[in-house]
Amino acid sequence: MAPARISRQAVLACGLVLAVVVAPVAAAPVATGSGGAVATISAQASQSALAILNQGGNAIDAAVAAAATLGVTDPFSCGIGGGGFMVIYLARDKRAITIDHRETAPRKAGPHLFQPDGKPLDFETAVASGLSVGVPGTVRGWHEALERYGSMRFAQVLAPAIAVADKGFIVNANFSQLVGQNEKKFRQFAPTSELYLHQGKALPAGALLRNPGMARAYREIAQGGVKAFYEGPIARAIVDSVNRPPVAKGVRVPAGAMTMADLADYEARIRPALRSSYRGYELLGMPLPSSGGPTVAHALNILEGFDLAAMPRAEAEHLYIEASRLAFADRNAYLADPEFVDAPLAGLLSKKYAAERRALIDPRKAAPGEVAAGDPYRYQNDPSVPLRAQPGGAVKLGPESAHTTHLTVSDKEGNVVSYTFTIESWGGSGIVVPGYGFLLNNELTDFDFAAPHPNVPEAGKRPRSSMAPTIALKDGKPAFSIGSPGGSTIITTVLQTIVNHVDFGMPMDQALDAPRISQRNAVDTSVEPGFADTAQARALSGFGQRWETPAEEIGAANALVFNPDGTVTAVSEGKRHGVGTALVQRRGH
Repeated sequence: MAPARISRQAVLACGLVLAVVVAPVAAAPVATGSGGAVATISAQASQSALAILNQGGNAIDAAVAAAATLGVTDPFSCGIGGGGFMVIYLARDKRAITIDHRETAPRKAGPHLFQPDGKPLDFETAVASGLSVGVPGTVRGWHEALERYGSMRFAQVLAPAIAVADKGFIVNANFSQLVGQNEKKFRQFAPTSELYLHQGKALPAGALLRNPGMARAYREIAQGGVKAFYEGPIARAIVDSVNRPPVAKGVRVPAGAMTMADLADYEARIRPALRSSYRGYELLGMPLPSSGGPTVAHALNILEGFDLAAMPRAEAEHLYIEASRLAFADRNAYLADPEFVDAPLAGLLSKKYAAERRALIDPRKAAPGEVAAGDPYRYQNDPSVPLRAQPGGAVKLGPESAHTTHLTVSDKEGNVVSYTFTIESWGGSGIVVPGYGFLLNNELTDFDFAAPHPNVPEAGKRPRSSMAPTIALKDGKPAFSIGSPGGSTIITTVLQTIVNHVDFGMPMDQALDAPRISQRNAVDTSVEPGFADTAQARALSGFGQRWETPAEEIGAANALVFNPDGTVTAVSEGKRHGVGTALVQRRGH
């Protein structure tokens, strides 16, 4: 795998020349300094954020600039055809808020959306269709972030991304590989094939990829603001693409039923950050409809009763696996959009409930398989909930895409953004909006296909997510931020990285780089390639832990660490999803 490199052309495209960290293979890119900092999975996106910070923008402005550029350079993971969750810490006011711009189901959607003939659609058929597309929330989320907490407007923050889309970028091996994995899906849609395939095959590494359609979309948003996306020609093109998918000759896929009113009526939600605590840290996470924040908090509450730092490593990791198993059992049974389901969140986050769940863990032996959800209602203390849900055993985890992106940014004033956004599967629905160059999401496949379940489709409902952008405070000040892509493995990636950093004392780059272990209430635990043959795996097997096959890469995290001397350290991936980029405004010595 090649080292992270940033071309001179990419730097000039952002109008900025600065010192760049070049990371060796298998070493996390790390940069420490003062002023602002950014970590993303894309060199161009990180450069865009730094350009905005150097122009006087704040962390919110820079986060939107980075996200817009990721929509060009990492289009199979994210973009304006999707949605996301942003956690913001405002230093001057010492407060945290979140912006929920998750996609919503169109008003014609119902619980049997993916059961047109009474039987659930094949998952892959559902993905590559207009039926899977939720009302995109990303542009509305960016608008709310800039209007409420930013200092710049769309015209400024979208300029770097427009430059990258216009001038193009060199396709790397990772990008080409992702297209190759999606050739079958992309061939079904004419504008997608035209953009990302050459003679029906993936664009090769080394090719220059320009996206004038996406540049056009960004220009219209820069000029017309949020209404250009939700009420103008872009909106009409989205609706037409959903209801009459632009398929290749001879191809048929299920159509959706989205209206212009669905787009015009879309609203982001400004929600209080979900607050929890762990070993002296206050964690600011994403509340429902993301299950990420609640499930990370629940698992950490369970783990807090064990002195992990004093234990042999294998014993501590065994407990991490089992705590995650229990937390996912509750997550799968209860959590969904809070505007449709009165989830027992207070009970789930109760330290007393965590103690009850902790007592189920055998410190010497893994659970034999799936475990049942507990009863958090006894800890709910909420007279508005007269009845308890009865899940009746383990609730299985439905299919969930592992393909998202996360970025994190801070500025010289101490504001911090932790932001995860997505279009769901690699390449989303596979539908590129004609003339505008962006892929539409397949987010509605994050609903459970079969009722009854808290997470079934309903008109206007937001599908449950696992995204877990997190900011940790210590003594009232930011200590670190962390987040990752990875579908339901987002939760375990964030959880494991926190345990590595806080309990095992690993520097953040080592905490990020460590082999990932993901238990989500299944018989076998997901691990990365090569792990099952290690001494670490053999030690865990002694506790009865079993490994899922085939092994797959888990997550692509980015983090910031706020050091006691006032400097900040940005950390990105050294080997997963290519190699990430970590930049600071002024390098330390």
